[in-house]
Amino acid sequence: MAEVIQLTQRRPGRTAPEAPSMAPTTLYFDLASPYTYLVAERLERRVGTAVWRPAVLPSRSLGGEEAVTEAQRRAHALRMPLVWPERFPSRVPTAMRVATFANEQGCGSAFAIAACRLAFCGGFDLQDPDILAEAAAAAGLNGEGALAAAREPRRDHQIGMAGRSVGHAGGTVLPALEHERRIYCGEPHITAWLSQAAGGVARPGAS
Repeated sequence: MAEVIQLTQRRPGRTAPEAPSMAPTTLYFDLASPYTYLVAERLERRVGTAVWRPAVLPSRSLGGEEAVTEAQRRAHALRMPLVWPERFPSRVPTAMRVATFANEQGCGSAFAIAACRLAFCGGFDLQDPDILAEAAAAAGLNGEGALAAAREPRRDHQIGMAGRSVGHAGGTVLPALEHERRIYCGEPHITAWLSQAAGGVARPGAS
C-alpha cells in the first residue's frame, strides 16, 4: 500500500515555491463510508493542510446493493482495493468519537486514513476496541486516551454539528469537501476537484 507523503521539508538556503491557490480546505467525512476511504489518502497527499472533520448525515443511508455496486465500480476505476467489513452497512460511532479526539491531538488525517485502511482494505470492524487501538497507534495517538474518547457520547454532538454544517452549505452526501465557500459532495466531485487542484485550478462543478 502506498505510503502517505507529507511534503513539509524545505531545502536549506532556498525558498520553497508557494502551493497553488489553496484557501482553507475542509473534508467532512464518515468512517462508515467506503467513499471516505476512496478519497482520504489522495487528499492527504495533495492538500496536506486540510482540516478533517468527522460528520454524520442521519437521514442518509450508508448503502444497499446499488450503493455497494457503485462503490466497487469507483474503486475499480481508481485502481484501489476494496474489502467490505462484515458489519457494513452500519454506523461506527465509537470510531467517529476517536476521530474527534485525533483532531484535538493534531492527528486527524492520520487516524482517518489508518481507520479507512483497516476497514476497507482489511475488512475489520471499527467498532472493535482492539481495531480502534491499532488505528490509534498507527496515527501516533495515545491508546488509552483514544479508547477513553470512544466511550464519550458527548463527542456525538460535534459530529452531528459538522453534518449540519454540510447540510446548511447545501451538501447532501459524505464525504464532502469545502473550499473557497463551495462544497463538493461525493467522491466523484472530490476526485474531480483533486485533479483540478493538482494543476493549480480547483474549479470543478460543485454539487
